[in-house]
Order: sequence, then structure tokens, then C-alpha cells
Amino acid sequence: MENREKKEPLLKVENLTVSFSRYDRGWNKFDLEVIHSLDAEVFAGEILAVVGSSGSGKSLLAHSILGILPGNARVSGCMEYRGSELTPQRQKALRGEKIVFIPQSVDFLDPLMKVGKQVKGVRGTVEKMKRVFHRYRLNGEVEEMYPFQLSGGMARRALIAAALMESPDLIIADEPTPGLDPEMAVETMKTFRELADQGCGVLLITHDIDLALQAADRIAVFYAGTTVEVCPASDFEKGKGALRHPYSKAFLDALPQNEFKPIAGTQPYAGKLPSGCLFADRCPKRTESCGAQIEMRALRGGKVRCVHAT
Repeated sequence: MENREKKEPLLKVENLTVSFSRYDRGWNKFDLEVIHSLDAEVFAGEILAVVGSSGSGKSLLAHSILGILPGNARVSGCMEYRGSELTPQRQKALRGEKIVFIPQSVDFLDPLMKVGKQVKGVRGTVEKMKRVFHRYRLNGEVEEMYPFQLSGGMARRALIAAALMESPDLIIADEPTPGLDPEMAVETMKTFRELADQGCGVLLITHDIDLALQAADRIAVFYAGTTVEVCPASDFEKGKGALRHPYSKAFLDALPQNEFKPIAGTQPYAGKLPSGCLFADRCPKRTESCGAQIEMRALRGGKVRCVHAT
């Protein structure tokens, strides 16, 4: 962590806020803020795994970086790539070349184009496509198929193969392993690790923390649209005592190997957020000081958004 702090991040996201224009039942227009003061950094040569419950803002972060949010989205805050602002023009120029995306939904495949042509892309070669197909157990027949002819697992592998046809500096992988058998899921993590070791940065969005720990360098924990902790991946392996934020500890308790231990309450709705700490209503350490605005701070080789973390 000390050496990392001296380096320029490949990707820097700071104080990111995303809202969507909506209409209520009276047809009054309002903005629904779904990401709040979110921070993340990805360095060349590392895998940052982003974890958190559904609705915590993981996929919206990916779409914000890529510039593929819908037209009613409003984005503020700082996003930088290699030290320069990630403007809409830069997003368009980098997307699909220096920044590649492995989407969560297989619907990103063009239903009217054969899979081989989609995977090969504009700059790829037939030879490289065949190597990538072989690695992901996609036989020659798949080249001539259309997406509707693929199983869910095959479509997922085709999306990963398409991303690997490029030589990117940054990979954003949004839940890349659902639908893959365990062996292929592990192989995908190994591929990401190899790419990171060659200097690529990887932003891995996942619900499978156990799988992520096989490859990730750091873990970012999201809750209700904000970052609550960033820490070395090894801290999750050490157990709750090594973690900083109460939600991170609860997240670890909820894993299958820890008997799915629940906590009371639910993640707050974006339209009715509490003031101060967004986890306060569910936190056993809650005090009056939790009602104030809380910033991320450095702690024990990581970062945390909590006044009580030690």
C-alpha cells in the first residue's frame, strides 16, 4: 500500500455522484441520487475487486467510467484516466480499445451478428481469435453461430473472449463469472491475474468474494451507493479483526462459510437516505457522531468511511 501511494493511478474516481431525472406520480420532475461521494482507484498491474450487495452502485460505477449511462443521468465528481480528465470525448476514444468492458448481461452481444465476427472485432486477427476460442472452450462452430444459439455459459465466454482480443490498459469486468462452471471461473480469474502481472489494471465487480480473493490485490466495499472501505485482499482472508468498517465485517459474516449470519434492517432506498453514515441505522456502534458527514480516511494500510473504525 505504501508503494502504491507513490504511484499515479491508472484510473481515479473521486467524489463521484450519479443521479437520474425522474417523475413522481404528480408528474413533478426530480433527481434521484443513486451514487453518493463514491471513490475508487485502480493501478496498473493490480486487480481491484468491488463487492457489495445488489443496488450498492457497482455496475453504475462501471457504466459511469465508460460513459454509457442513459441520457437522463447526471454525473459529477472527478474521473481521471492516466492523470487526465475522463471526458465524454476521451471515454468514446478509449472505450473498446484501451479500456475494455466485460458486461454483466449477455444482451450486449449483437443479436444480428455472428459470434466470430463480434469476438474478432475490427482490429483482431483470425489466429488470435482461434487461440482465445480454444482457451475458453469455444469450438469452430461457434464462430458461425448467432447469440441466440448459444447457452448462457457460452455467451458469457464469448464476451470474455471479445475483451481479450484487445491489448487494453484497463479491463472493467462486471460479474464476468456467473453461468461459468467452476473450472472456467477459476481460469477467468487466472487470466485476469496474468493480464495484471503484465501491467494491465483490472476493475473486477463481483458478488463472489471467495473467487475474487484468488486473484485480487485489493477489495473495495460498496454500500448504498458509496465506498465504505478499501483494503488489501489479504484482510478479508485474515477475518473480521483485520477489517475496518462494520458493514465489511457484516458482509464477511454473511458468506456461506460463516453460516449466512444476517443483520437486522435493509440497505436504504436511494430516495430516502439517512444523514451522515448510510449504514448507521443497522450499525451496533452507532452514536450521534454518525449523523455528520463522514469522509474516507486512511487506516491500517487501507481506507474507511467510519468515525468509529480503529
